Amino acid sequence: MQAIDLSHPVRTGMQVFPGDPTVELRSAATVAVDGFAVAELHLGSHTGTHLDAPLHTVQDGVAVDAMPLQTLMGPARIVSVPEPAANAVLRWQDVSGQLEKLLPGTIVLFSTGWSRHFNTSTYLEHPTFDAEIAERLVAAGVRLVGVDTLNPDPTPGPAESGHAEGGTFLPFHDVFLGSGGGIVENLTNLGAVPWPDPWFSALPLRLAGLDGSPVRAVAFRS
Repeated sequence: MQAIDLSHPVRTGMQVFPGDPTVELRSAATVAVDGFAVAELHLGSHTGTHLDAPLHTVQDGVAVDAMPLQTLMGPARIVSVPEPAANAVLRWQDVSGQLEKLLPGTIVLFSTGWSRHFNTSTYLEHPTFDAEIAERLVAAGVRLVGVDTLNPDPTPGPAESGHAEGGTFLPFHDVFLGSGGGIVENLTNLGAVPWPDPWFSALPLRLAGLDGSPVRAVAFRS
């Protein structure tokens, strides 16, 4: 079996959604002093490559630990949208030709190449996905979608983010998470997957009752 890692490494100070908890990894015990090593982690539930559960944007939605595992792994379709402009809005007609004969349960991964800007201010100017794409995918029976950007919806700048109730515009999330599906964000390395229809897995930590979790996203070929 061949495997390609599609996850960003989790590191102290890595980029997060504006206003989210910062990431700090520090030593709590060392082999030299204590005879064993333990790290202390400070991070948000949407750190790095992560899964959005319905609870992220849907009141009383399904929590990350309650999402069916079989929806988080399976055959995937990688949709390539190379070199989009900053803040471009990708619409159904831009991707529909690569989504023909889509079987229910297929995982759809959008490859824009924007992950190369991770940890820079340009990463916040990522392309976005029109809500019609979410509507069409839901209608086709897709339950998990992934993007190699910070967000399928527009990301506010630091001055705009405050996480105030109703203060963030998330139409793609509203449709897709509203249907009970999940969204994997901050994928990377999708361009390195040479197989047209890989097997994909993005399993979260079993964080009871929470809205999301970091994942180790992997593309496989058996």
